[in-house]
Amino acid sequence: CRAVSDMLVSISNLAEMLFMLLLEHGVLVMRPSIVRHMDSVIDTLICSSVVSSLSFLGVIAVDRYITIFYALRYHSIMTLQRAVVTMASVWLASTVSSTILVAYYRSNTVLLCLISFFLFMLVLMLVLYIHMFALARHHLHSISSQQKLPAAHRGGSLKGAVTLTILLGVFFICWGPFFFHLILIVTCPTNPFCTCFFSYFNLFLILIICNSVIDPLIYAFRSQELRRTLREVVMCSC
Repeated sequence: CRAVSDMLVSISNLAEMLFMLLLEHGVLVMRPSIVRHMDSVIDTLICSSVVSSLSFLGVIAVDRYITIFYALRYHSIMTLQRAVVTMASVWLASTVSSTILVAYYRSNTVLLCLISFFLFMLVLMLVLYIHMFALARHHLHSISSQQKLPAAHRGGSLKGAVTLTILLGVFFICWGPFFFHLILIVTCPTNPFCTCFFSYFNLFLILIICNSVIDPLIYAFRSQELRRTLREVVMCSC
């Protein structure tokens, strides 16, 4: 579902950029009312994709937390029915909230709600992942002290934590400027610095699209099996 959300973010952003370029260069001629309607539809799709992507990031963090701290009860807690209900609820809530956000986008309250949601998800993921990292390190030190594991093995077992840290860092870098843009809209809409910052809005959207591409690459290239397979393919082709 996160991958679908990211894909929708990318597609909807690209669709809006293409739509605006065609209008600006006179390639596409439409009545103003239809343009506004199309713009609202695309904005709703973008907003719902963003909200659902952030929501599924939080859901993934909670799922991993339950996997680690309630491993024996995981299958009784995260049943198939609950998983389906959770996914459907996220999509429904994202669509409804996005429709409201786009309808009242001129209100600062709406922007504050979106900013608060982003910060809440960021704090939630940080708290859960830090707790998981702390538990992983504690278990690692306990096992290594009892079994005298070599340093190389201890370093390799923290690979998952490093991958998650990279993912969170990329997430913050790609999404941070967009939400900082929203914060400036609320706090200083007429300030010269803020006005200059607003001119880079399309760049912030491109960063969000890049996040959708970078995440799968991080998962892939942090996998030893995939790197080994790619190495074999390259050597065979040579």
